[in-house]
Amino acid sequence: MTRNKRFFRTAVIACVAAVAGLVATLNFAPAADAAGKFITIGTGGVTGVYYPAGGAICRLVNRGRREHGIRCSVESTGGSVYNLNALRGGELDIAVAQSDWQYHAYKGTGVFKDFGQMEKLRALFSLHSEPFTVVARADAGVNTLDDLVGKRVNIGNAGSGMRATMEVLMEQKGWTKESFKLASELKASEQAQALCDNKIDVMVYSAGHPNGAVQEVTTSCPSKLIPVNDDDVKALVEKYPFYALAVIPGGMYQGNPDDVPTFGVKATFVSTTDLDDDTVYTVVKSVFDNFENFKTLHPVFSTLDPKQMVSEGNTAPLHPGAVRYFKEKGLM
Repeated sequence: MTRNKRFFRTAVIACVAAVAGLVATLNFAPAADAAGKFITIGTGGVTGVYYPAGGAICRLVNRGRREHGIRCSVESTGGSVYNLNALRGGELDIAVAQSDWQYHAYKGTGVFKDFGQMEKLRALFSLHSEPFTVVARADAGVNTLDDLVGKRVNIGNAGSGMRATMEVLMEQKGWTKESFKLASELKASEQAQALCDNKIDVMVYSAGHPNGAVQEVTTSCPSKLIPVNDDDVKALVEKYPFYALAVIPGGMYQGNPDDVPTFGVKATFVSTTDLDDDTVYTVVKSVFDNFENFKTLHPVFSTLDPKQMVSEGNTAPLHPGAVRYFKEKGLM
């Protein structure tokens, strides 16, 4: 068995184990006593990373429930925008949100413009990067980002996160659709097959890694991940606080042995000032006091660094309860 196949098999087993453990934790934990506090974490779809991420945190919180009296449950949701609106409406206590949507909710911009600034929004900490990923056919003559010009590029379907990021990148580079030989608008689930069928030269994706779509294309046909780290990209990261530089580890995908630098958003955990400081302190403490254990609960957590989780991707102010813990531990 090759190295990357062993890695992906391990990743899949770890994901299954994490979800199985989550179900066991949520369904079979003893009922909280009358004095206990219940909190709910909004995540995303059950097949994505957000759901097991929220579940991992709930598991750690629930392990200490006899001491602190807090019981945590996880809810599968529509993702970042839904979660932020649910937080605003008091329907969730904590939620996962991309750092760009966190920014727009707090500022009252983008899709949140009609709702106004979410002044009560507070960040707890960031998690893994969701790198902007560019994959090209091995025979397409694409080695750098600028090589996309004149190629058949799938820029993503309208309304998708990858399309939004691609449009920001295109604006930064001074590109339009006419810059490409073809600018297709395939959905994420369609582009791997299109690339291997030689209908496009390049596909883009925004997601945590390991990622099933990238695994599919790199094992189905000769393809390679393209670095996205030129001066234009670095300027983009400097311009927008919700972007951060990122690296896709080498050896994760077949035919791609080297680290691939890029940029992207962060997955973050957020709450509001309506959730009391002691509860937030306990949630943050449950994660960071058991950090080495937490890193084993999902493959994308393996490279997390505590200081970066405090300093990167948190585009709303940190919650006072989180600040209290981070200051105690010298993380800020």
